[in-house]
Amino acid sequence: MAEVTMTVNGKTVTKSVKGNTLMTEFLRDELSLTGTHVGCDTSQCGACVIHVNGAAVKGCTMFAAEAEGAEVSTIESMANADGSLGVIQQAFQDHHGLQCGFCTPGMVMSAAALLKDNPKPTEAEVRDYLEGNICRCTGYHNIVKAIMAASGQDVTSIAAE
Repeated sequence: MAEVTMTVNGKTVTKSVKGNTLMTEFLRDELSLTGTHVGCDTSQCGACVIHVNGAAVKGCTMFAAEAEGAEVSTIESMANADGSLGVIQQAFQDHHGLQCGFCTPGMVMSAAALLKDNPKPTEAEVRDYLEGNICRCTGYHNIVKAIMAASGQDVTSIAAE
């Protein structure tokens, strides 16, 4: 067991973890932050995307001990301070960018990373960026539309599918 200290969603946490504890397990089991989903455990689906020191990371590919001293953000940090939906979350709701919701946390976290680096992405750029996130329900069209809307772009000319 190793002791690990990190800041998760603005709060410093210290826990003892086994060396093979994945970030997804640490967040869900040790911190009860169950918004980070585990879909494949093989880095294929993207449901587990979190931010570590500002970069999007698939939590199923990182050991908790690797986050020693890091700033970690999860989907739980995406809401506004008053608990209402954040801009990206609201755009997903407004533009029907979710159905079953399983992929949504990873999609929102990926979208946040994209918009941080590219505040006004094109449709092609959004689609390219989401390549590592799998959605089995929506067909991606409304997810792309939601992300573009969250960036402040006019999406009224994009037809719903």
